[in-house]
Parts: sequence; C-alpha cells; structure tokens
Amino acid sequence: MNLPRNSAAISRRDLLRASVAGAAAISFARADDRPAVTTPRATSGDSAVEPNWEQRLTVTVGPKDADIMGANDKAIQAAVDYVARLGGGTVNVLPGTYRLRNSIFLSSNVRLAGSREDSILLKEPSVETTLTLDSDWYDQEITLADASGFNVGDGVCLRTKDADTGATHVLRRTLVARNGNRFKLDKALRENFWTGSAPTVTSVFPLVTAEFMSHIAIENLALDGNKENNAYLDGNYGGCIWFQDCSNLVFRGVTARNNNGDGISWQICHDVIVEDCYSHDNQDLGLHPGSGSQRPLIRNNRLERNGIGIFFCWGVKYGLAERNRIEDNRDYGISIGHRDNENVVRGNDVLRSGKAGILFRPERGEGFTAQGNRFENNRVVDSGADDGVGIDVQGVTASNVIARNEIRETRGPASRIGIRLGAETGANELTGNTVEGFSVAVQDLRKA
Repeated sequence: MNLPRNSAAISRRDLLRASVAGAAAISFARADDRPAVTTPRATSGDSAVEPNWEQRLTVTVGPKDADIMGANDKAIQAAVDYVARLGGGTVNVLPGTYRLRNSIFLSSNVRLAGSREDSILLKEPSVETTLTLDSDWYDQEITLADASGFNVGDGVCLRTKDADTGATHVLRRTLVARNGNRFKLDKALRENFWTGSAPTVTSVFPLVTAEFMSHIAIENLALDGNKENNAYLDGNYGGCIWFQDCSNLVFRGVTARNNNGDGISWQICHDVIVEDCYSHDNQDLGLHPGSGSQRPLIRNNRLERNGIGIFFCWGVKYGLAERNRIEDNRDYGISIGHRDNENVVRGNDVLRSGKAGILFRPERGEGFTAQGNRFENNRVVDSGADDGVGIDVQGVTASNVIARNEIRETRGPASRIGIRLGAETGANELTGNTVEGFSVAVQDLRKA
C-alpha cells in the first residue's frame, strides 16, 4: 500500500502561509537541520519513515475467484481484519454487488479499493422495532418487541430520550448473540434505555466507517444507501462513509449515492482528502466536513441532488475546496458557519441550488460565525426560486473575502438577489465580482 501520508499537508503550504500560525509552523519545520533519511529501513516503532516497498499485502474479495469468496459485509470485513492484523495493506473488492447488514469497519493503514461502478456496496433494507424491557446504562443486552428481520451480526442504531433532560441519545451497536427476542450487544449501552421513553432499535448504520484510526484510503467503490428502503440516520452518526476521530484519510474515486442521510461525512477528522468523488441523491449532505475537522482538501468532486452540496460544520479550519461541480442541490450549494475559519473556497461551479448558492449561516452571534475565509473565482448560477440569492451573508458574519466570483441569473430577474448582506453583518471584503441578471445585484440590509 502506498498511502500519501504527508501529501495533504505539503499541498496546502500556500494556504497555510495565509495565517500567522501556519507560517510559523512552516518556518519551524524548515529550520530543522536534521540530516535527510537516504536509506530508510523498517524499524520497530518507526511509523514516520519506511522503505517504498515494490509489493505490499493485497487480499481480494469477490463472489468467485478471490482470496476470500463472498458478497456481503462479512467477507469484506474478514479481509480487512486479515490485512490489519499484519500491519496494513489493500483489500481489493472485485466486481460484484455486496449486500451489507453491518458496516465495514476499517483499521489504520488499510486501503479499501474496488473497480468503480462495478464494485457496489449496497445497504440491505432496514427494519425497526421498540424495546419491551428496560435496559440500564451498564447492560449489554436489549429485548425487542418484534425481532423479525433482525439477525446476529446485524448493525443497529438505538435511540431514546433521556428521562431527565429529554435529550436524544443515539448509539450504534452490533447484535452478537440471541435468545428469541433477547439480543446481546457488542458493547455496553452506557445510556439508560427505559421503555417509558419509547426507545427504538433500527438496522441502520454507515456503510464504511472507522473511529480513532489513521492512514486509511477508500478508492474506486460505489456505495449505495438504498434510501427508498431504509430509515433515516443523520450525518452525525452515519453516511455512505462516516468517520470520527481519525486522521490522514483519502477518499478518491468513490460514488456515494442514494443514502437516507449524508453521502460522505467525517467528524473531528484531520488531513482528509476527498478527490474525484461523486456524491449524489443523498437525503442530506453531499460532503460533510464535520465538527473540529482541520485541513480538509476537497477537490474535483461532483455533488448533485443532495440537500446541501458541501456543509462546513463547526470549527472546520484551514481547508481548501476547489474545482468541485456542485449542482441541483435542494437547499444550498455550499454552507459555512459556526467558527469555520481560514478556509479557501475557489474555482467551484455552484449551479441551480434550491435556496441560495452559498450561505454564510447566522449562528449564535458574535464570535460564532465564519471568519477569515476566502471565496474566490467561483461560478454561482441560477440560485433559488423567484426570491433566490446567489451568495447570502447572514448574522454578524465578518472578516471574509468574496472576490472575483461570477454570480449570474439566466432565468430572469424576478425578485432575485446576487449578493445579500444581512442587517447585522460585519465588514466583509467584496471585490471584483461579476453580478448579472438579478433584480438587485448587491442588497445591503445594513442600509435599510
């Protein structure tokens, strides 16, 4: 396997120079006078430097003529676990349709690769029921009202309301043993699931996932969430791809489609590359760089017919989104907000968004909105209905640059607005933008 461990950071040096912290970090790195490693060796405990081996461990999975034969999650998981036990390698998913009753759980230093649209991971239809007996937070079992359609080995999502606060708790578990309607879980609940709060269990899960892992690649696979036959699971807990607390990830050449939730979601994950992917027809977000994610690189993707194309969640920083084609998304092409700072969004085509092409969210007020971001050389065309907005800057959003963008309306002006600055919006730099075909080119509500 040849994962680009450092390529994300290197390719963003120009971006990092835009911040004092980034410049200082680079200066420190260049001041390091240690001698270069000219003859690397495999040394125990050294994960930073290793020879570039001509051949690495590869295991094939497929319906036939494969190292591990099968067409379900168990076959793929067996291959992943095998290469992970030996320190990493590639799992090559041969052409075929693989039906999933549970997630594929990836480990560090594993590459999962397929044959583009010929290697399809398909989510099986979901079932849902309630619990008939209380389970306390330390329990590792649940009792179902109706166990029809649930099998040992299935991935499930458990939901309940907190008896004291009313907050919703969402847990993902695997069913590992049973007696009739009574199932053991792979891990303890760690929350109270009491029948008075109407808890449910549903066989929904992310198709491919990992937590607390690093140096993983997913390439050239088609992931189908089977939206019409599956219950909803939002992008904080699932997606065709869903990762949390990971780093150095590569998602390349992946199709993430038809999911009742997000296409590709990563939460608190750093140095993530999403490149040449096609995320389409998902219920929620095409790409979801999630809370706290640092330095994402989002490049050359097609994001079509999702709820939102790219959703910068909370505290996404020092990212680069460029040359993506974002079209026909039902709400917004790009949405950015809660402390999403110092990102560059450039050279994207944002076409036919349902409400607005680009949204700066209002959030909670001063100190919470996006700042220090640069939106440059994007093409934003035909946004919203008759009252649609090309770029909508809401709340107290300030200190962003919106420069040299082409914002056009080809359907007639109606009540459409090119750029709208909200009544409380702070100082943002608007320069060199081309705004044509609107009823109002730039609406500044601060002057109203």
